[in-house]
Amino acid sequence: MRILCIGDVVGKVGCDFLRKTLPTVKKSYGVDFVVCNGENSSDGNGITPASARFLFDSGVDAVTLGNHTFRRKEAYEYIDENPFVARPANFPEKTTPGTGILNIDTGRRIITVINIMGNMCMDNYLDCAFETADRTLEQAQGKIIIVDFHAETTSEKRAMGYYLDGRASVVFGTHTHVQTSDCQILPKGTGYITDVGMTGTIHSVLGVKSEIIIEKLKTKLPARFDLAKGECKMECALFDIDDTSGRCLSCESLRIE
Repeated sequence: MRILCIGDVVGKVGCDFLRKTLPTVKKSYGVDFVVCNGENSSDGNGITPASARFLFDSGVDAVTLGNHTFRRKEAYEYIDENPFVARPANFPEKTTPGTGILNIDTGRRIITVINIMGNMCMDNYLDCAFETADRTLEQAQGKIIIVDFHAETTSEKRAMGYYLDGRASVVFGTHTHVQTSDCQILPKGTGYITDVGMTGTIHSVLGVKSEIIIEKLKTKLPARFDLAKGECKMECALFDIDDTSGRCLSCESLRIE
């Protein structure tokens, strides 16, 4: 089975470029299933029902989230009810809308999608990411298991990749919006990339107008993050998974401009 994992979609400009680009990519590469991080898909951070529906209508099969998951209160009910949206599994189960694991029946295979958030440099008090991974994997129903690890540091992401090696089909990192050059198959058969990148404006700072970020860093004062416009890219990674064993057979990172 061929799985496409797409990096953080940033705002309307990113959503529009994904809609323009994804159908051709799916056809050209023979993609069977698409996972996309949508936690920034609404202008001003977060996800809304409208931006989520836009992603699904554009050809995405499952949406994962991250630290901006609950930025927009109008999305709480949608996240809670939609069986194709996963928020980080290490949020408190009893009080948090939504779920951190999806078992999606594609008709051909059940694909399990898991979303976990890192602890290092993320300014959160969530459960340990590694303990959360153990707990969540016990709920997996599919042989094909895809994990979006939404984390800041490369060390924590690399550690999670090796921790889940042989237990997940794919571990792909999100959050930093910068694609790394280490798409690979780990020793026990897990496809891995530290960060899959971003879908949004090329000439920007993580999708935001560069002059705003520069001024904020110089003055240390708060600033409104207006999204940049212009030429766009869709950064993603493609993983070929053996249906029977769930092992990754091949992988490559892609940047579509």
